[in-house]
Amino acid sequence: MTECNTQAIEFSRLPGRQVVADFQGGRLTSDAGLLLLREVDRRLGLVEAISGCLHDPRDPRYVVHEQQAMLAQRIFAVAAGYEDLNDHQTLRDDPALQTAAGKVPELDEPLASPSTLCRLEQRVTRRALVDMSKLFVELFLKSFEQPPEEIILDIDATDDPIHGQQEGRFSHGYYRHYCFLPLYVFCGGHLLCALLRPANIDPARHSGAIVKLLVDRIRQQWPEVKIIVRGDSGFCRWKMMRWCENHGVDYVFGIGRNKVLERRIDPLMAEVEAAFDKTGEKQRHFHETEYQAKTWDRPRRVIMKAERLLEGPNRRFVVTSLDRPPQAVYDECYTLRGDMENRIKEQQLMLFADRTSCHEFLPNQFRLLLSSFAYVLLHHLRSEHLAETELAPAQADRLRLTLVKIAARVCLSTRRVVFHLSSNCPYQSLFRAAAASLLLDTG
Repeated sequence: MTECNTQAIEFSRLPGRQVVADFQGGRLTSDAGLLLLREVDRRLGLVEAISGCLHDPRDPRYVVHEQQAMLAQRIFAVAAGYEDLNDHQTLRDDPALQTAAGKVPELDEPLASPSTLCRLEQRVTRRALVDMSKLFVELFLKSFEQPPEEIILDIDATDDPIHGQQEGRFSHGYYRHYCFLPLYVFCGGHLLCALLRPANIDPARHSGAIVKLLVDRIRQQWPEVKIIVRGDSGFCRWKMMRWCENHGVDYVFGIGRNKVLERRIDPLMAEVEAAFDKTGEKQRHFHETEYQAKTWDRPRRVIMKAERLLEGPNRRFVVTSLDRPPQAVYDECYTLRGDMENRIKEQQLMLFADRTSCHEFLPNQFRLLLSSFAYVLLHHLRSEHLAETELAPAQADRLRLTLVKIAARVCLSTRRVVFHLSSNCPYQSLFRAAAASLLLDTG
């Protein structure tokens, strides 16, 4: 142990008392809530399935750190808020992370070092990444006891800023920086796809192939389910719409403003402007029209929203195959896609999906998937085992601060590993409720 860790730190005095701190507390952890995520993983079999996708070329006679334990180490650390491989130089001795990774938390049995974990990232293959990506939809299908009547697949892209010379590095004109352009597909809170892409492409690139693969697999399991694909104007492509029409899939896509649509909405805008002048209150009118862009193969139904806000006029256009009233299409379907942006924020801002600093492209895709698997664990915890609590709508950072970041003293004996959690934890009842739900059927 280095000098900086053993030397006492003297703080301001209390009346009649010195206040001193050191780093000699012994076998303590600040992440005892990883025990909950370990039980989630045991239910899902997630880390084991991920390990089964990745061939381990090492000679078993000389393996110290099992591949499955290393994958668990990385995923659970991301869930606990540790984004950097260098964090594992210290984390490898953390008793909660050791337990979550399936190892007895012995002092002389550390987890993998940063360099060992880096080698794991570097040996990932394209085939392994494809197989891992298939796990998302399989977990989604298993999460339903009965087939749903209708599901909505939300598709969107975002920017992943990069600051080095990574493979696939390009400057994006819209985002105004060098970045990757990952593609996400969600169904409600369920993550179905997380695909890293370079930024020098159409935002809709690969979306048609991804939707086809997802629809084919979902229909294989649920042949009668109604499927709707939803996205913003970046995904309004006639080939995607034609494929949906030919395969019994509905769609709702935003469509960019143009001179033809502007002329058609002008009479509606005049009506809302007149109503606003009379009342001084926000006004909205909806209408529909048949419209065919020059590149489209045929005309399609377009919903027009004419709105006058206090800040000024607001025009919106949506193309859809749904046979519903215009306002219902817009308010009850299209606008709800905004919740997907919250899920992307969880990935990017709270689970470090943008930590793509490897030079080669495939390890960066692997890092994106590790972040995504951490999301799957946290989402399953809140949706299945905290559904009746105040944490049901909580995002990843609140789940982490509430249930993962709990201090504990760890005692190890011949027969038991005991976590003595902080007596002053304010969320004991939530922790107990989640644990009771997770352990209900497992014993």
